[in-house]
Amino acid sequence: MRTSIRRATAADISQMVALLLLDARARHALNPSVWPVDAETESRIEKNLRKTLEAADAGTKEAWLLAEANGRMDGVAHAMIVQPPPIYDIVGGPPGLFLDDCFVRDDAPPETAEGLLLAMEAALRDRGAAGLIASCPAGGPWRALYERHGYEQVTLYMAKDGFRRGAPPAGVRPARPDDLPEIVSRSAEHRGMLQTLNDRFWHIHPQADARFEAWMRFSLTLTDREMFVAEEADGVNGYVIAQPIAPLLVPPAHDIAGTGVIDDFYSRDLAIATSLSNGGASASALLAAAEDVFARHGFAAALTVCPAAWTSKRMLLERQGYRTAKLWMLKR
Repeated sequence: MRTSIRRATAADISQMVALLLLDARARHALNPSVWPVDAETESRIEKNLRKTLEAADAGTKEAWLLAEANGRMDGVAHAMIVQPPPIYDIVGGPPGLFLDDCFVRDDAPPETAEGLLLAMEAALRDRGAAGLIASCPAGGPWRALYERHGYEQVTLYMAKDGFRRGAPPAGVRPARPDDLPEIVSRSAEHRGMLQTLNDRFWHIHPQADARFEAWMRFSLTLTDREMFVAEEADGVNGYVIAQPIAPLLVPPAHDIAGTGVIDDFYSRDLAIATSLSNGGASASALLAAAEDVFARHGFAAALTVCPAAWTSKRMLLERQGYRTAKLWMLKR
């Protein structure tokens, strides 16, 4: 029997839970600290599906497609339209994002995964997606599928675990409100690098400085994150923010309470895309400060965002023990 693809409904939840439990275990095998599986995994999957598929607006925020053959559910695709942070300028509209929990059984008909991918691309475009992004584990089976269909690495999510408390790194201290003008200046340098690396993905909003400053001012009042700056004789060399990971970055199957993330992170040591300056001393000190936060909060692991083409940043992170756990890929 030929594989058929359709939209998921609340009546499919029990079969979807079984598939997504297999998916969670496969992801866990790739990196247990980033994708933990425990006794509550199955209930988390079911709770999220019920919240999504039984809601009055089911299907308007997230899209779930199912593949079936011979009376059996063989695969799922999960995607949504995402709103980029306000420092970026949306050209033509927001993008559609394939999420990490797209999954196909090992013994499914060979056309299953590709059929789900093409059907979901069409569904996202029908919803107004201006571009297509795919998120997937670096070692997962969908990476090769995305690459065959013209998706290219744009962002690495690099993981590390086993954080330990350490002495405060020299030259690094908590950020203060009076640091904001220099933090905004360093952020502008950061954003300039991003736009140079991939203007189609990181298209900077004309009011990015003001928007970033407002968000940083608000962030300094939040208790779930800590911001640090690295000082030099001529002012702030760089900044880093350590915080809990956002649900968007980890499938609902996994408990994210023990996972952190470093997203906003820049040092002038990284101002050249291909080589580290100053041996990466200030950038390494900022990372150490962020990792101390994770250790204090008992986080088992953390992801750090690194543009795929930013070689000096990737080199620094690898030197500090980070390894690529997942990718965001942009369709050409």
